[in-house]
Amino acid sequence: MTTFHRSALARAGVVALLAAGGLATVAAPAHAADQADLLLHPLSYQVAKGVKAAKAKPFKFQVDNTRSTVDAKDVRVTVETKGLKPRKVGVLVPDGCELSGTTIDCLLGDLAAGTTEDFGIPVFSTNGRGDAGTMVVTVRSATGKAVTVRHDITVVERGYDLTSWVQDVYADVTVDGDKAAETGLKPVRRGETAPLDWAVYNDGSRKATGLAYGLSLPAGVTFAELPEGCVEVTLGGLANAYCEDSGVVLKPGQFYTADVRVKIGADVTEKVLRPGFLWAEGLDAAEGTPEEQPRVATSAQRRTFTEVDEGDNTAQFDVFVDLSAQPTPTPTPTVTPTPTGTPTPGATTSPGAGGGAGGGLPVTGVQAGLIGGIGGLILLVGGALLVLSRRRKVVLVTPGDEKSTD
Repeated sequence: MTTFHRSALARAGVVALLAAGGLATVAAPAHAADQADLLLHPLSYQVAKGVKAAKAKPFKFQVDNTRSTVDAKDVRVTVETKGLKPRKVGVLVPDGCELSGTTIDCLLGDLAAGTTEDFGIPVFSTNGRGDAGTMVVTVRSATGKAVTVRHDITVVERGYDLTSWVQDVYADVTVDGDKAAETGLKPVRRGETAPLDWAVYNDGSRKATGLAYGLSLPAGVTFAELPEGCVEVTLGGLANAYCEDSGVVLKPGQFYTADVRVKIGADVTEKVLRPGFLWAEGLDAAEGTPEEQPRVATSAQRRTFTEVDEGDNTAQFDVFVDLSAQPTPTPTPTVTPTPTGTPTPGATTSPGAGGGAGGGLPVTGVQAGLIGGIGGLILLVGGALLVLSRRRKVVLVTPGDEKSTD
């Protein structure tokens, strides 16, 4: 994610074009050292049949400036929709963008060197399934050359379609599931904690039953608070959490979130720590009592388009650090020695594992279960993190689960 707040791709406007977009990558030519070297990555590929205009799915593209040492100034995106099939999909024109014929033109603003930013074009289903045509997307900036991709859209059977969103980490982020009106945010001081504003949306046409999600933090960042149902583990030196809420039912247009806080290391030396990831998967079955209750997305939240990596169920975020301030020192606790030979009232002496005095207690109960299961946990979290390398598809509902109206 980038440092600027994008409002140009905010509200879905009342003007609708009947249209939609597949993947084509463009090899980026060599750029001069004083030019931004942008890339454009399509992130969404399918929309479920039955997704209405009021709950249109944001088809996302990532503008990538990570190969540059130069900021991309006045980044502008142009979306040509004439290659889309109006009998399959419709496209909403975001408020703040300009419509000319079949072309949507939007100004994203500046994109700092070493960062990425996503934009989304809301797409909805109009009728049948199948190939919905192609949209042509071009991104250009005042400090770099234009890059164009041709992207195909497919309408598939009704199903749930999870979309993850997470905001960059700042000290004064408002935890509300969107970035609306949040400008001039302050970086987090070293050694201090900050909230993580995140959400998982269901942008499909059927409910998702049960939810698994995970977080992977950048180097130098750790978890200060996690929801119930999460297990934390360090993989490759990075803090990761794997979480499940097996009881939640996420209906179309609803979102899920829970309280998460992160802590910045006292010894970090970079102003931007990246990348962090959030991913989500449906469990395809709900059982028990949900840890959190899903909520209906507000108009402000539906104006936010997710930062994702290789699929719209995976979101990417950065952590911004204030290096100008020294970390707050942790006070050293004062230890009051116990006089020798004076027993502490109420204390009991337990024999060691071998029966002799001074030995440690045998590891039993919860500790034993935790230690015994850590190997399986690493495998579980490692396997879950493989989701980061997969693109999220719309998940079809098993026949008989719901009455089909196709």
